[in-house]
Parts: sequence; structure tokens; C-alpha cells
Amino acid sequence: MRNMTMTSDTWETLAASIPSGTPLISLNLLRFHDRTRYHEGSGHAPCSGREAYYERYASVTVPLALAGGAKVLLSGTAAGHPICPSDEQWHDFLMLEYPDIAVLMAMGAEPAYRDCIVHRDASLADWRFFITVRNEHFR
Repeated sequence: MRNMTMTSDTWETLAASIPSGTPLISLNLLRFHDRTRYHEGSGHAPCSGREAYYERYASVTVPLALAGGAKVLLSGTAAGHPICPSDEQWHDFLMLEYPDIAVLMAMGAEPAYRDCIVHRDASLADWRFFITVRNEHFR
């Protein structure tokens, strides 16, 4: 599995690169473990990766985002991968629009968010997290 942790430096660099008041969109590409991979002694009951992600992680993080004014733009399951390397096959996609980088930063600072990261990490075999801003090409 590739790196799935954002450091405080990563967050600070991200925040500095997006002007305040600029709406942004996060794109999450998700590949789940068949079964969760919690650390031994964690006390968490094993389940499917998809179940842990949606019921134990996203059930906390998405309401935090929505409370800050974010909107879910897309939540979907991949139906196919017609042009995609075999090691880049994704199960699900999640896209949210945030009104400002401050909303995303505040969400990441919430204790409830930090407490549920264990479920994200146990559920995902791989993950990509992109932050985008709209461009002028297709307005």
C-alpha cells in the first residue's frame, strides 16, 4: 500500500497554495481490502473494507464536511476500467465540493475525524486524494 497519511507540512502547503474563498473539489479514488486490516489488539471487529470505510469512516467524515458547507458531488462504484493500468483498478469514487480550504482544514483538525482515521487505514488497499479547483475550460 502506498502512503495514505497527510502530514502537517502537507496540509500547510496545500492551504498556502489555494487562496482563501476559492471553492475546491476533492476526488477520492478508493480500492478496498476484502477484509479490514486493523492492528492486532485494536479492539475493532473485522468486516469488509467497504463496510469499514462507509460505516466507520465516511459516516463520521462526510457529516463533518457537510456541516462546514461541503456538498457530495459524486459517490459511485466503478463499472469498468476501459483505459486504466491493471494496478490502477478502483472500486469506488467519492467527490466533494468545499466552499473554502478552511472548511477542509477545520474538518481535518476535528478530534472525531482524527479518531476515525484508523478505519480508513484498515479499510483501504490503496487510495488517491486529489484537491482541485475549477478551471475556465468548461464553465
